[in-house]
Formats: sequence, structure tokens, C-alpha cells
Amino acid sequence: MIPVTSFKNQKLALFGLGGSGFATARALIAGGADVTVWDDNPDSVEKARAEGLKAEDLRELDWSALAALILSPGVPLTHPKPHWTVELAHVAGVAIIGDIELFVRERRLRSPDCPFIAITGTNGKSTTTALIAHILRASGRDVQMGGNIGTAVLTLEPPQAKRFYVVECSSYQIDLTPTINPSVGIVLNLTPDHLDRHGDMQRYADIKNRLVEGSDIAIVGVDDSYTQRIAERLENANRQVIRISKHEPVKQGFYNDGHRIFLGTEQGGALVADLNGIPTLRGSHNAQNAAAAIAACLAVGLSEDEVRSGLASFGGLKHRMQPVGRRGKVVFVNDSKATNAEAAEPALSSYDRIYWIAGGVPKVGGIASLSPLFSRIAKAYLIGEAAPAFAATLGNDVPFEMSGTLEQAVRHAAVDAEADGAEVAVMLSPACASFDQYKNFEMRGDAFVALVAGLKDVTMLVQQVSGEQ
Repeated sequence: MIPVTSFKNQKLALFGLGGSGFATARALIAGGADVTVWDDNPDSVEKARAEGLKAEDLRELDWSALAALILSPGVPLTHPKPHWTVELAHVAGVAIIGDIELFVRERRLRSPDCPFIAITGTNGKSTTTALIAHILRASGRDVQMGGNIGTAVLTLEPPQAKRFYVVECSSYQIDLTPTINPSVGIVLNLTPDHLDRHGDMQRYADIKNRLVEGSDIAIVGVDDSYTQRIAERLENANRQVIRISKHEPVKQGFYNDGHRIFLGTEQGGALVADLNGIPTLRGSHNAQNAAAAIAACLAVGLSEDEVRSGLASFGGLKHRMQPVGRRGKVVFVNDSKATNAEAAEPALSSYDRIYWIAGGVPKVGGIASLSPLFSRIAKAYLIGEAAPAFAATLGNDVPFEMSGTLEQAVRHAAVDAEADGAEVAVMLSPACASFDQYKNFEMRGDAFVALVAGLKDVTMLVQQVSGEQ
């Protein structure tokens, strides 16, 4: 835990009692703050009281006595309308911040020079965060990883010299972090997302820009118009910018040519790393993630040899294009995190011949957008509520069966893939939410891993977990 001392002996309100909300409350109390917590969910309020937290309706507080409102990133700040706690804070002139801001302030107080790498972007930020942390750990550095990737940032070890922090930041979190100042800030890419919470695309881009605007070194993907403008603004302000691209050579940055990563210079490109043979970094999207990770790790002092070694040993992000087992020429891939068609596209693009397990609770648009990739699918195994709609979309273009359950899909796909005789992938990339059969995509992915582990003669590439079967 990082005890937050920046609000010692001050009164605070905290709204939002999810996992990070409880962690934040404990960190503030450990640092000496007087914290009153609340949530719109009565069960969460009762849980807080049972754990000894001071839970009182924030409508009844004297807001003029508060130093700040600590807001969960899941609570609306501006759109579609400000939450009632936000309105009360505005009326009282009380600052509204989140847990990343508390971390930033504590780092500034305790160890302002300890390396802090912050990552954002519409797509790829979790993989990039995990990859950077892995490369740093593999080189022997003391590394703490958290934020939007699933570990509340204030549950990490306290800042100290030579301790590296790798923190994934969502747009919601950045919006609550006005003084964010990483050693290295990364914006990977920007496409329309979360516009219901930010109003329009430009405001969404402006929020993402804050992360690199406050950084010592900015790493910016320049493959879309919004990130291009961010890079140009920073350069015009004489900030240090490292550009990355998965399409075009760049000067003073990194780009990829297929699976090779080059450092762009005035004289041309110098090969830095070759991703060929690293199954967890397949595809152009992962080349962009790797380019960002390489740039960040070199910027904080690693050597090229250390970076290449870390890339080669990267085990992948759990549930995201994760090779979990192999039997002969068949690799089993867990891409359970792909909960819509757009998210499934990178995995389907990365293998030439696929036995595809798909389905669950369908999202708007279904899988029609994936039709350019249907030629890669040897056969589809459809499960859950989406199966009939997916079957209609596949039509005569892709052979399919109505498997119904994940267990049957894995069993049948494994038999068919082995009989194929070619290098193939049995891939769970559902393009759907999991809620009809599993509580979340993690449980669905764990079930897939357990089912693969139960097949005969499979060499597991990850530790077996227990799953629902």
C-alpha cells in the first residue's frame, strides 16, 4: 500500500466503492486523512461500514470543510451529466480528483525522480503496459505495475529511488489527474470511444493529450489524425517527442516493417528488434505496442540487448491473444478479452488458418465487420446467445457448427484442427460479452485454458487454472 500523506489531517469525501475505491480509502486513512465514503449502492455502503470505514451520505456533509472529493473513475464527471457529488463539489469549490492523482502527488513528495511510465490510448494500452513491465523486470529492475490494467495504483509499494512504476491510464482516470507528470508518457492511438462520457471526439483526444503534455518524454503513435496533431503541438512547444508508427517510417522515432522494429533517423532506419518467432507479439497492432515499449524502456535507461531479451521472453497479456497450449501443429489461443468484433479483429488477422470459437452475448453490429477475415477461418464453433445470428452472418462463406457450450466447442475444434495437418490455431476470440454463460471474460478465458489442459497430449504454455467446465 502507498499511504497517502498529502492530505494528512484534512477532511475528504470519497465516492465510489468498487475495488479501487476501498483501496483508496484505506491508503488515505493510512496517511492520516479524515475520509467519509459513500456509494449509490446500499450494499457497498454496508460493506464499507462492516470494514470500519466512515460511511455517511455525502449530501449531509459540510462541503465547505472538505479539501477534495475523491471520485471513482467510473462515475460521470461531465457527460452525459455530472454526478450529484460532482455538482455539490462544484458549488462548494472543492477539487475533484482520483486515485492516480493521489499517486502522482505522493510520488512528488516521496521520490520525484523515481521512473514513472504512464500509458494510454484507445487500443493496446494493457498489452503495452504489461510488456513494458515485463521488459523492466526481466532486466532486474524493481517494478510496480498498476492502474487501469487491474491493480489499484495505491495498492502498490511506496515510491522510492530506482523503483519503476508502469501505470495504465484510462481517459476517465486522466480526467481526474490534473497534475499528471510521468517520466515517460505514451499515447498509442485514438479512435472514437467512450464518447457518451466525454461528449465528442475532440474532448476525448484533449483528455488523452494531458498525459503526454505533462511528461518529460512523450511517446506518441502517429497513425491517426488526432495523435498526429498531439505530436505536432508538443513539438511546436519544444517538448521531447518520440514518434511511433506501424505504417510509415518516422524520423526521431520507431516504426515497423512487418515484424521488424526500426529506429528512424535522418540517415534512414536502424534495426532494433525482430518480433518474428515471438508468438505473443504477432500482428501489426502488437508491433505498435512493441515499438512503444522499446521506446519507453530505452528512454529510462535500458540497453537494446536488455530490451530484446525482454521482448523474446514476453508471455503475453492474459486473455489477449495468449497462446496457452500446443499439440503438434495446433496452437490453442485464449483471446477471451475480445468482447466485440473490433476487439476480435487483431487476433483473427494474426493467424492464417483458424478454428474459431465465437459467441456469447452479442454486441451491436455482430460480426459483419469481420467478413474480410472469413477466408482465414477453416471452421467456426458457435456458442451462447449469439450463435444463431453469427450463423446467419457466416452463411455459406464459413463452415460452422452450433456447439452451444465452450466445452463442446473446444473438444470438436481440437479434433478438427488436428486432422487438418497444417499449422493452425484453435482460437477463443468470442466477439461477444460472456454474461450468458460466464460471469466475466476472465472466467471464460480460464475455462478455456482448463479445457485445453484436459485434452490429451497437449503441452501447456501457461500454468493451468481451474475453470468452469
